[in-house]
Amino acid sequence: QLQLVESGGGLVQPGGSLRLSCAASGVTLDWWPIAWFRQAPGKEREGVVCINSRDGVTYYLNSVKDRFAISRDDAKTTVYLQMNNLQPEDTAVYYCAADWGVYGSNCQGADFGSWGQGTQVTVSS
Repeated sequence: QLQLVESGGGLVQPGGSLRLSCAASGVTLDWWPIAWFRQAPGKEREGVVCINSRDGVTYYLNSVKDRFAISRDDAKTTVYLQMNNLQPEDTAVYYCAADWGVYGSNCQGADFGSWGQGTQVTVSS
């Protein structure tokens, strides 16, 4: 099973930026459907961004469009989530996930089989 490890979370003031990393072991991620999810206390998990290069589609949660961006490194073993203009409502544990079986712009957590351990993002003044 694909192993994923997130890093890069932390405490940031409103309007600040963070870059989360999701490193995969033993496989390149260039064609894998990859997603970032988040879960805030007392709220359901939600898909933040889901990219499927194999099918040529990317989904962004409306509230993060124009602020968050997903990218990969040249070696295709790490996926990044650049988060700009962070707001208190972005506070959550962020998880990366992957699954070869996901098609199209599917961004449902239940369909992703490999998950990282999560990294906390706190936006507060």
